[in-house]
Amino acid sequence: MRPALLICAVPLAAAHTIFVQLAAGGKTYDVQYAIRDPSYDGPQTDVTSNNLACNGPPNPTQPSAKIIDVTAGSNVTAIWRHTLTSGANDVMDAGHKGPVMAYMRKVTDATKDTGVGGGWFKIMEQGYNSKTSIWGTDMVINNAGKQVITIPDCLEDGQYLLRAEMIALHGARSVNGAQLYMECAQINVTGGKGAQNPATYSIPGIYKSTDPGLLINIYPMKGEYTIPGTFVQSLQALPMD
Repeated sequence: MRPALLICAVPLAAAHTIFVQLAAGGKTYDVQYAIRDPSYDGPQTDVTSNNLACNGPPNPTQPSAKIIDVTAGSNVTAIWRHTLTSGANDVMDAGHKGPVMAYMRKVTDATKDTGVGGGWFKIMEQGYNSKTSIWGTDMVINNAGKQVITIPDCLEDGQYLLRAEMIALHGARSVNGAQLYMECAQINVTGGKGAQNPATYSIPGIYKSTDPGLLINIYPMKGEYTIPGTFVQSLQALPMD
């Protein structure tokens, strides 16, 4: 499986997960620092809800006044945990499989922007490797909850929301059965070339409940998997390692 990068049954509760920390510039920031985290680790299932942007009820998120400086072209790491206090061995139940993505949205004030609506573009995705039967969620779980994301070097400088997402497909045989987990980190990008304004999309709006990547029976998984969400055209597929 190759993550695409923009360049320039098992107990239900155990599947839950939260993007709790961001590592950038050689520093791992504290839990909830510059991230709008809920205290409850449940999913969103209605892809038409405004809560799909940065999470929300029934998982009320806490605001953060912090912003993390990030260098364009560098890697950052979204760190996922089952709960706000879980350790690296408790990320998400390994029995729940699905894709992993990351999106960005340029904003005026990352601490106040709701994330709802247009302006989103996908910068990273990991789906399913039909040769190894490994999912994007497997890779994050096996990497101690670390989702490595490259911030494109072609972007304009400024404040952005960074939306990390994992989707569990164990219940996706029926409409709205997929479980979507996401949080938004507040970042300030510097050193960008400003050479590209990628095509953008709306959240909610980028997914439909009948998308083949969200309405699917993965037990057993047969053939290739279509990752939900539109990807911008200027991208390059690189090996994970």
